[in-house]
Amino acid sequence: MRIQRREFVKRSALGLGGILAGMPLANAAELKAAFFDPYEKVRLGETKLNVSRFCLGTGMRGSNRQSDHTRMGKQRFDALVQGAYDRGIRTFDMADLYGTHPFLLPALKGIPRDKYVIFTKIWFHSGGLPEPERPAAEVVVSRFLKEIGTDYLDLVLLHCVTSPKWPEELRSYMDSLAGLKSKGVIRAHGVSCHSIPALEAAAAEPWVDSVHARINPYGMSMDDQPEKVVPVLRKLRAAGKGVVGMKIIGEGRLSNDAEKRDESARFVLGLGCVDVLNVGFEKVEEIDDFAGRVRKVARPA
Repeated sequence: MRIQRREFVKRSALGLGGILAGMPLANAAELKAAFFDPYEKVRLGETKLNVSRFCLGTGMRGSNRQSDHTRMGKQRFDALVQGAYDRGIRTFDMADLYGTHPFLLPALKGIPRDKYVIFTKIWFHSGGLPEPERPAAEVVVSRFLKEIGTDYLDLVLLHCVTSPKWPEELRSYMDSLAGLKSKGVIRAHGVSCHSIPALEAAAAEPWVDSVHARINPYGMSMDDQPEKVVPVLRKLRAAGKGVVGMKIIGEGRLSNDAEKRDESARFVLGLGCVDVLNVGFEKVEEIDDFAGRVRKVARPA
């Protein structure tokens, strides 16, 4: 029954149903392929990771191992994650800072680990976490594996890099993560960037497999205005890096503006250099709403 329900939810959420009904199958498939699918599988840059276009973020207003997602309680969090998976989301974004590590796998109980992708992040700054110590990456990742309850992590990022010299300043973390990748403990590594100089450094750094970057058409909660951010995202894409877009709907500030949510979907997908839309949905209704907007965006010719 659970499998049937998931299939029903996925099919009923596809949209375009009224348009496709009654059309010849070939034409219907062509029409559907002409628009973006929020749940399609895409390759993350030149990594070996195949991820869903939509990623469920779990760090809305996150700090000190708490976020809106931990504060909603286990029952609501489980329902959100299960609803996301039922609709086709196969990529989940966490971080030590958010405190969501212990909650994801229980919500996905019974689903094989290879059916979904986990992103998480190491917090190396002072403050932000209850303890002052910042152990080596091997120690931190070992703890992450136990907290999450998994044998491997798909993508581990250095969280919130801002310095243009971060590849020099964080080299010990980088070397440790590279060693863990060679052992199969993690599958890819990269950075979550919070400044234009940090983004520029990521584009030039061979170690980087993927980057989380803030992007929307309005400059909300971004490193700078879109006209300055977009060229750097294109550099990242040209260098073979995965690009995961954050703050797509302005950290929730566009939640009550349907027109701007439409424009944000059109803008980010139209760039052609953002692989994944990472959004901190807090209700399944929000997933359905934004999925419908993504399905209205035509793929570039």
